[in-house]
Amino acid sequence: MGAPEIVNEKQPDLLQVLTGEHDLSFGGGDEDYDYEDPHNYSTNYVDEHNPRGLRKPTEHELQTLRRVIGNIRYSTFILCLCEFAERASYYSTTGILTNYIQRRIDPDSPHGWGAPPPGDPDASAGALGKGLQTASALTNLLTFLAYVSPLFGGYMGDSTIGRWKAIQWGVFFGFVGHLFFIFASIPGAIEHADAGLGLCVVAIVTLSVGTGFIKPNLLPLLLDQYPEDTDVVKVLPSGEKIILDREKTLSRLTNVFYLSINVGAFLQIATLYCERRVGFWLAFFVPMILYIIMPIFLFIVKPKLKIKPPQSDVMPQVVRIISVLFSGNFIKRMWKGTFWEYAQPSNMRARGREYFNAKKQSPITWNDQWVLDIKQTLDSCKIFVYYIVFNLADSGLGSVETSLTGAMKLDGVPNDLFNNFNPITIIVLIPILEYGLYPLLNRYHIEFRPIYRISFGFIVCSFSQIAGYILQKQVYELSPCGYYASGCDEPAPITAWKATSLFILAAAGECWAYTTAYELAYTRSPPNLKSFVYALFLLMSAFSAALSLAITPALKDPHLHWVFLAIGLAGFACAIVMLIQFWNLHKWMAEEDAQREKLTQEEEEANALHNVDHPIEAIASIKS
Repeated sequence: MGAPEIVNEKQPDLLQVLTGEHDLSFGGGDEDYDYEDPHNYSTNYVDEHNPRGLRKPTEHELQTLRRVIGNIRYSTFILCLCEFAERASYYSTTGILTNYIQRRIDPDSPHGWGAPPPGDPDASAGALGKGLQTASALTNLLTFLAYVSPLFGGYMGDSTIGRWKAIQWGVFFGFVGHLFFIFASIPGAIEHADAGLGLCVVAIVTLSVGTGFIKPNLLPLLLDQYPEDTDVVKVLPSGEKIILDREKTLSRLTNVFYLSINVGAFLQIATLYCERRVGFWLAFFVPMILYIIMPIFLFIVKPKLKIKPPQSDVMPQVVRIISVLFSGNFIKRMWKGTFWEYAQPSNMRARGREYFNAKKQSPITWNDQWVLDIKQTLDSCKIFVYYIVFNLADSGLGSVETSLTGAMKLDGVPNDLFNNFNPITIIVLIPILEYGLYPLLNRYHIEFRPIYRISFGFIVCSFSQIAGYILQKQVYELSPCGYYASGCDEPAPITAWKATSLFILAAAGECWAYTTAYELAYTRSPPNLKSFVYALFLLMSAFSAALSLAITPALKDPHLHWVFLAIGLAGFACAIVMLIQFWNLHKWMAEEDAQREKLTQEEEEANALHNVDHPIEAIASIKS
C-alpha cells in the first residue's frame, strides 16, 4: 500500500508559523516514514475507513491535523463512580473526626450521641474531648497511613495479585474500618472516652489499609482502558484525517476521575448535619452505606474491563540495576552525565562485562529499556517531592482551619462545613477548564504545558494560606479571649463564611496541580510499575502528614497565624523553584517516549530475526 492521499488537512495559521509551531519546510522528515511498517499501525480500532487500523502520525501531520480526544469507554465512567463511592465514604468520615476527638460532649446533648443542644446555634458537636493536639495527631495519622499503605498496595497490584484483586481486598478492609467507626460512636464508647479513642484508632488503621489497596490501583486500572499508547491518525467517514491525542484523552479521564473524587467529598455535608442534628452514630453510619455502592459497581463493570495480569516481581531486578549503577566511581559518572548508561547491558558488554556477578556467573537479566524505566521512575519522583509542601498548603493542617472557623461566628452552621467549599469549587471549576479555558488556549495555539499548570496551581494554593493568616490575625484581634481564641467560649464577631476563601483558593490550585500530577504519574511510569509510581506520588501526602505531626506542638494559640504565613510563603517559593528546575519537562518526556519506542522496536526486530524469544525475556521485563 502506498502513501495515502492527504485529505482535508488543517492548514497552519500565521501564529503557528511565527511562533515556530509549524515547519515551513513541509518535509519534516516525512520522506523517511514507512507506511508499510506494521509498527506504525495500531489495530485496536479497524473500520472501512481505517482498514489497517489507526496509524502513527507523520511529522507533518503532527503539525497540521486537527487534534481531538479519543473514544472513552463507558466502563471508565463506572470506575469513576466507584471512586466517587470510596471517596464519599472516606471524606464523610474524616470530615467529622476533628469534632469527634477534639471537643467534649455537651452535658445537655440529646441521647448522649454527641449532638449539641438544639437551642445553641454556635455550638459544635463533640464526643471524646481530647483536645486540638490529639485531634490533629490522629487525623494526620489517618492521612499518613492512608498514603503510606498504597506503596504496599501498589506493589501488590503490579507484581503479585494484580490490580483487580488488590482493589477487592481494599474494599473488604475499608468496610471493616467503617464498622469500627460505628462502634466507636455508640453512647457507651463516648462515655468512656479512652475506650472510644481505642476503637477510633483501630478504625483509622483498618480504613487506611483499605485505602492503601484501592487508591494506587483504581486510577491506573481506569487509564489502562484507553487502548492507544501514542497519538494516532484516524480517518473519518467524511475523509478528514484527525489525530486522537493521547495526552489530552488521558487528561480528560484524569479530570473526570478527580471530579468524581470531589463530588464524593462534597457529600460529607450530610454527615456534618448528621453529627449536629442527631449524633455521631448516624454520622459514621452514612459513610458505610455510601461505601457499599462501590462493590456493586465493581461487580457490574468487571466483564467490560481490560484487566492486565500482574507480572513477576520486578523489585529484585531493580535492586540489581541499582547495585550496578552505584558500583565503581559513580560520582564521576554523575558529574559526566553517564550515570544511567553504565548499567545498560549494551554498554556493560561493550566494556567486557558479560555477567552481573562474575564470581557466580550470574547472567545479566535486564535490557536497556529496564534502565530507562528506572530512570524515568526516579525522575518522576523529583517533581513529586514538592507536593509535600503543597499538601500542607492544601488544607494539610485541616484541624487548624476547622479550629479557625470554630472561633468565628457560625450562625447555626457546623464549623466543619466550610471545608466543603473545596469540592464545590472543584466540581464547578473542572468543567470550566475542560470545556472553556483549555479549548480556548488550544484555539489560539497557547500551550499550557504540565509544568506551567503545576506551578500555577502551587501559587494559587499558597494564596489560600495567606488568606488564612489574615483571618486568623483578625480573629485574634477581635476575639473576647484575644490571642487565645481557639478555646474561647465566645466566638469572634466575624462571620465564618469569610473562611470559605481558604478552601476555594486551595481547591482551585488542586485543579491545576493535582490533576496534572496524576497524569504524569501514569504517563511517566513504566507499564509494569504504574500503580507503584502512583503510590509514590500518594506517599508525598504521608510525608506531609508526618511533617504536620512534627509541627503539632506549634498548633496552639497564640501562634496559629504564623503557621498559615510560613506555609503560604513556602508554597510560593516551591512554585518558582520547580518552574525553573522543570522548565524543559515536556522535552524530556518527548525524548523518553522516543527512546522507549526505539528500544521496543529494536527488541522486537531482534526477536523476529532469531525467531525465538530473546533470552532476557525469560525474566519478566517492565515492558508490558
